[in-house]
Formats: sequence, structure tokens, C-alpha cells
Amino acid sequence: MVKHSSRIHLSHSALKQNIRFIREKIGTHPVISSVVKANAFGHGIETFVPMAEKCGIRHFSVASSYEASEVKKAITHDDSRIMIMGILYPEDLPWVIDNEVSFFVFNFEQLELARKVAVDLGKQAVIHLELETGGNRTGLPSAELEKAVRFLKKHKNHLQFEGICTHFAGIESLANQFRILRQLKNFHDMYKRVRRVGHLPRMKHTACSAAALAFPDTVMDMVRIGTAQYGMWPSPDIYNMHLMQTGKVKDAPLKRVMSWKTDVMHLKKVKRDEFVGYGTSYQAPRDMTVAVLPLGYSNGYPKALSNRGYVLIHGKKAPVIGLVNMNVFMVDVSNIPDVSVGDEVVLIGKQRNNVITIKSFTEFTDAINNELVSRLPMAIPRRAVR
Repeated sequence: MVKHSSRIHLSHSALKQNIRFIREKIGTHPVISSVVKANAFGHGIETFVPMAEKCGIRHFSVASSYEASEVKKAITHDDSRIMIMGILYPEDLPWVIDNEVSFFVFNFEQLELARKVAVDLGKQAVIHLELETGGNRTGLPSAELEKAVRFLKKHKNHLQFEGICTHFAGIESLANQFRILRQLKNFHDMYKRVRRVGHLPRMKHTACSAAALAFPDTVMDMVRIGTAQYGMWPSPDIYNMHLMQTGKVKDAPLKRVMSWKTDVMHLKKVKRDEFVGYGTSYQAPRDMTVAVLPLGYSNGYPKALSNRGYVLIHGKKAPVIGLVNMNVFMVDVSNIPDVSVGDEVVLIGKQRNNVITIKSFTEFTDAINNELVSRLPMAIPRRAVR
């Protein structure tokens, strides 16, 4: 077997705990839709989806028909469902409708095309109307609402009105709350207009991870959970709101699902005053032992961690020295005894009594948690562990 230069392990027990915590927050009624866009936030659709199914998840949300096809290949339960929240090319509609994949519609032309394809196939297209409530990204314009619902009602034999929804623009930040409250009001007002037309969807949904964890008024018939299921808080604001709601000073109900590891590739003795790696960004302040690691920014390890980041070797923190290259970077192991070529290196995760968190990466970069993990290449092998 040909080995990759790094590997990712996914903890089933951590995911199970996260789903349990989310369920405690939202109650028993709402459907949890596991958001697995961006290759399951870098965790790997092929590995993560069956893990989520073992935790009771039967609904998955993606951003494209390509991702929907990847989930379709990964699911192991006949009753698992898929929903596309983003782009849907016209040429993909026959596959989507034939496979009973639901999808967001945010303009009237999409509805007309979906009806035509559904008629040709002799099947129902499963529709979620995404409403424009003030996010100004995607969303059905207010002026088209009644027209769209009447069209759904008229063609209900071929257009199943499964859901009505919206997406909040930055609900993870308390600074945006005035805008979120306006969006929520707009959603309720638009839903009243849908009721007047007399054709109601099976479910309403607005909540992402941040909304579901901190704002009960946004929890309706389904919640779309991405960040939190992977063990990451959407933001410090949401974590602090959780603490206020529970009356706790400290709490850690979310457990990191991902661990990322590699191995020592090479060891190098470096004399005092010599430079390490490309350029002159790091000059040895003393005689040193340097470990070379076989991955770099092409493998998802941020270049911004040059001379800033840490890894774990033998349970001890080894600082990154010099520039992170495309395929290698170096760490100082002078103070870690008996390091050998082939020793395990933890990039994200726990080793003995020390931890490298995903959050620690963002302290030195402009990336948020989601951005960091979603950039991890698909080629890195993922494996489920206990």
C-alpha cells in the first residue's frame, strides 16, 4: 500500500457526544441535517457520512449536485436523505430529481425548469424555497413569493413543497444581532403570506450551528448543523452565550472529531547562526536538532504558521522554525529527547497530556476554523476510530 505523507483520524465517540449535545439543545422535534459540504468540512464525506448515520443522522446537506453524488455513494441507510443548498446546474436536474434529492430554489426560473424536468421524468421534484430575508446572498425575492407558491400549488403533482427556509447573515457574531432579528421577522412575515396562499411546506428551517446552539427562536422543524457536529464552536460569542445560558464558568460539551498526524521524515543537526530552510526568516540561536516533516502548504498546513506554529512529538510541543514550504516544514526538537525518523507527529489533536487545537491555528492566521479544515486535501486518507 502506498502511504500518504499525513493521515486524518475521525473519532466516533466525539461525534456521538456532539450529536447528543446538539439534540439536548434543540429538543426532540427538529430533524438534524448534517452539513457535509466542502468534503464534510475537510473530514471526508466517504468516512464521515457513515459515522453520522451510526449516530442516528438521516439527513445530509451539501452545496452542489457533485457533493450530493458523493454523499449518495457514501450513505448506508435507505432512508437517508440529501439536500442541495447551493448551485444546481440544469444538466444535473434529471439526476437530482430521479434520485429524490431535495434542493433549494431561490428564483422563479428554477421552479419552471424543475417542473419541466419532473414532468419529463414522471417524478416529483422536492423543493425547498429559500427566502430572501436580508442576507442578500441567495434567496427568492419578496416580490416573487406569492407567484412561486401558487406555481408550487398548481403543479403539486410534480413539485413537492418540502420546505421553506432562509440563512442568517453572520448570526455567530453578537454585533450582527440587529440584522438577524430583522431577518427572523422578515421570515415570519413572509411565511404568513405563504399561509394566505393556502399551500404550506412540510417544514420550516432557518438555524445553522450558531443559531441552534444559542437562539432557540430560530429552531423550527429542521436545523442545518455543520461546525458544531465536528466539535468546533462557531465563535467565541456563541460559546459565551452557552456558558451564560447554563450558568457555568467553563464547559466543554463539544469534542473535536478530527485528529491530523504525520511522521518525522528527517533529522538535521544545525550549527548556531546557520539559517534553516528557505531565505533568512530563521537563524539558529544555538546548536540545534531540527526535524523535517513531509508536508506543507500544498497539504493544507498554513504558510502563516511559519515561525509561529507548534506540533506535538513525544507529547511535547515542538515549534515550527523557518518557512512552511510547499511539501515540507521544519520544527525544533532540541529539547525533546530521543526523537527518531518515523516518530509520530500530531498536527491537530492530542498526544499524551498536550493538545494542538484547530482554534490554535487561527490565532496566527486570518482563517476561521471552518476555512482551515475545509482546505485539507481530499487525498489525505481519513479513517474512523473509536
